[in-house]
Amino acid sequence: MPGILVLAEARQGQLREVSFELIGAALAIKSEVGGSLAVAIIDGEPTRHAGALGSDGVDEVLAVKAPGDFEAHVAQRAVEELIAQEQPALVLALHSIDALGFAPAVAAANGLGFASDVVAVRWESGPVATRGAYGDKLAAEYDFPGKDCTLLLLRVGIFEPAAPGAGGAAVREVEIDGLAQAARTEHLDYREVQETDVDITKADFLLSIGRGVEDKDNIERFEELAEKLGATLSVSRPLVDAGWMPSARQVGQSGKTVKPRVYLAMGISGAVQHLAGMRGAETIIAVNTDPEAPIFGVAHYGAVKDMFELADELEQALS
Repeated sequence: MPGILVLAEARQGQLREVSFELIGAALAIKSEVGGSLAVAIIDGEPTRHAGALGSDGVDEVLAVKAPGDFEAHVAQRAVEELIAQEQPALVLALHSIDALGFAPAVAAANGLGFASDVVAVRWESGPVATRGAYGDKLAAEYDFPGKDCTLLLLRVGIFEPAAPGAGGAAVREVEIDGLAQAARTEHLDYREVQETDVDITKADFLLSIGRGVEDKDNIERFEELAEKLGATLSVSRPLVDAGWMPSARQVGQSGKTVKPRVYLAMGISGAVQHLAGMRGAETIIAVNTDPEAPIFGVAHYGAVKDMFELADELEQALS
């Protein structure tokens, strides 16, 4: 009977914790979809992750042994075969750099329904996916009539994660022929981001600045303000791309995912990629001169105000 297939991710031998967000999303609609919930892991040593992936409500963990490190064409071959064998109605994967390397190709080659960067999923005799439109200022809903199987890539940091399992789900090792031959690229090595003395993922209070800072020379002022507030300074991607700040300070899909108690965003419009990295914060405070800025859509508190004017007022209050 058709059900749900979740594609968990591992990287450098470590299971990615965001895989449990996929499982949580699947469990939320499992009863409406019907059928079983299977979680697949494609890795050089997949069985080492099987126990954790057997969250309560998962019926089966599928362990697929792949040659070496992640390779998009190998993943494509494995996923296509899993879909052919399991015949799921819905496949869930992460909207990640890895899945973006194979998932669109899988959908195109096999005539599947497909949507990326999905922020909500429900089931109405078929999947209905919600994703942002017009710079996340609108929410668009997609359904997939006539599709027996739909593959959705879910945005990181949106869905409530399931708790890791205690090894209760059945584990089945799945052998897929031709994986080694499918590879078209060769993995050489991993290059880690240069270590710094700052880890923004562990900060309780982040003061984050964006393009609104206007000039590199203005950053020092907000570094000093962060220190006075007892916060850690973080930034959005444009400041890293400009070479003004190191990547270790970047919040977002291509930077760090953070979940501080307080996230004070100043001069950040709230692009989709940035929101993916910070919307899990306990309290979000947004300051922007544009009342239509997307970041106000996720903020708990907001002020339509110039970030420099607010900095002046905070400095006066703290002096």
